[in-house]
Amino acid sequence: MNMNEKEISLRTLFIEAIEMTDAAERAAYLLRACADDAPLRNRLEQLLTAHEEAGGSANPEGGTKVLPGTEKPGDSIDRYKLREQIGEGGCGVVYVAEQEEPVRRRVALKVIKLGMDTRSVVARFEAERQALAMMDHPNIAKVLDAGATGSGRPYFVMELVRGIKITDYCDQNKLSTKDRLDLFIQVCHAIQHAHQKGIIHRDIKPSNVLVTLHDSVPVPKVIDFGIAKATEGRLTDLTIYTELHQFIGTPAYMSPEQAGKSGLDIDTRSDIYSLGVLLYELLAGSTPFDPTELMASGLDAMRKTIREKEPVRPSTKLSQTLLTAGVRGRKYPQSDPVASGEEVTITSQRLLRTRETIHQLRGDLDWIVMKCLEKDRTRRYETANGLAADLKRHFANEPVVARPASAAYRFQKAFRRNKLVFSAGAAVAVALVAGIGISTLQTFEARKAQRETEVARNGEEQQRLEAQSAQKLAETERGRAEQEAASRRVQLYAAEVNLAGEALAEDDLNRARELLASQIPAPGETNDLRGFEWRYLWQQSQKSAELATLGQHETGVHGVRFSPDGTLLASSEINGTVKLWDSRTRRLIAPLRDTTIQPIYGYDAAAKSLAFSPDGGRLAVGVGRDIVLWEVATHQRIAVLNGH
Repeated sequence: MNMNEKEISLRTLFIEAIEMTDAAERAAYLLRACADDAPLRNRLEQLLTAHEEAGGSANPEGGTKVLPGTEKPGDSIDRYKLREQIGEGGCGVVYVAEQEEPVRRRVALKVIKLGMDTRSVVARFEAERQALAMMDHPNIAKVLDAGATGSGRPYFVMELVRGIKITDYCDQNKLSTKDRLDLFIQVCHAIQHAHQKGIIHRDIKPSNVLVTLHDSVPVPKVIDFGIAKATEGRLTDLTIYTELHQFIGTPAYMSPEQAGKSGLDIDTRSDIYSLGVLLYELLAGSTPFDPTELMASGLDAMRKTIREKEPVRPSTKLSQTLLTAGVRGRKYPQSDPVASGEEVTITSQRLLRTRETIHQLRGDLDWIVMKCLEKDRTRRYETANGLAADLKRHFANEPVVARPASAAYRFQKAFRRNKLVFSAGAAVAVALVAGIGISTLQTFEARKAQRETEVARNGEEQQRLEAQSAQKLAETERGRAEQEAASRRVQLYAAEVNLAGEALAEDDLNRARELLASQIPAPGETNDLRGFEWRYLWQQSQKSAELATLGQHETGVHGVRFSPDGTLLASSEINGTVKLWDSRTRRLIAPLRDTTIQPIYGYDAAAKSLAFSPDGGRLAVGVGRDIVLWEVATHQRIAVLNGH
């Protein structure tokens, strides 16, 4: 970056930074904007510190100066009494003021800042004043008066616009796509009026398009022509010199020719590009390029992105945002701390958009927006009215200029415009087709009757032979179907008998009985497939429910208990020994014997009481007058409870 570009970058960053009142927000902005350029950041911090110490009068073109006459609410400028500050830009401050004569009314008064009254800034300020004075449009803030303060700083007075950014208004009121476009069309007419007066705005963005209510009707107002450029003549006697490669405008809304180094003169088509960005944000909820990423990428990368990178269509952008943000239910920030503080991220309300909204954007609206955002300005709309007219064609279901006019597309638009005519024509066509169909059907029936009569006359024998042939064919098909059914029945029988045998092998008597019982013929049924194998398995399944005999006991068994899950069986003997069995495999797991306790032999003294804990982890055994607690998993004694 050469020295000229560094000075331009310093001036631009300083103007952006002084608009931020929050210290943390300003620090984060400097970190992103300066990146690894430590000298630039140090210089900016010095200027900002001097600006604050001087009461907001630092000069980015060198040093600081403190000038008398800093206005504040309660002061008067000529016949205007300042009430409250409502806005502050890089070079000017806006107040709500009360005009005292010749009429009493509330107005907006904009005065240049102390310390910012360099020749170039004063020239731009006077240019904005002259630009607004030349225009008379209901959607452009009107200039009412102009003059200079006691210290010689220019000011001008315009109508007070009590409104909010157009994007905020649309989101807060959850406006439909059509309502958003209605407001945007009014903005297009306002910009067209400015162009007809020879004025290019060059900084169209949401904060410069406010929406206010007139008799409960929303009216957009275009404000801030502070960097406007006259296309014919000059706006002020002071020279406005824009240095080569200087950024004039807000990067996220800036046209490629504004950001480029090509030397192309800026014309009205630059505003068409900015209108396209604003329309993109109204439809998709964000600008084509993220402002934070633009500012963090550096001057050269920012220019390259704006000049060369193609943005995605609004419908695609909205779909991506809903996919990445809406699924997580994430609420995006309402404002961006970079640049002019524009809202460039999607709001939580916009996450409620449906697929129907995305479908509305696909097609005409995508084409219209992308035509505005063409890198080659010769491919954009020539005028703002041309853009508005294309949007109206979309509403009227007429072919739009932005979209290639294929035959299918023209037919689709014609159908939507003339649904009644097409419906009537379709009804007539259906009636004609129905009439032709009925006539054809009647002709076919007549010919069929004629053929049947001829067949009856020429040979009833032929019909009889055909009937016999059809009967034989039907009988053959019936026999084949019966054979296939019998074959499937045999296969099913074999499969279920095999499954019954496997169930018996696994001691699952209930399952075996169910499978075998399914093969018993119903009353009156003659097709009985049961053979010796079925009878053998049936006899096996009908035996007693005895599954196994657990032996290996030294004395008589006087107590048994299953664990809660049924996998273990505990048996107690007269001598106090308890044996644990695996109930599934019928195998002995371990004997539990407490040698410290001498049981009292005898029927009444036998260990009869057994109990598992609810989780099956412990076993309580009553031995004589004691209770012995065992850990089932480790087969270890836990405790002896005596005193009985």
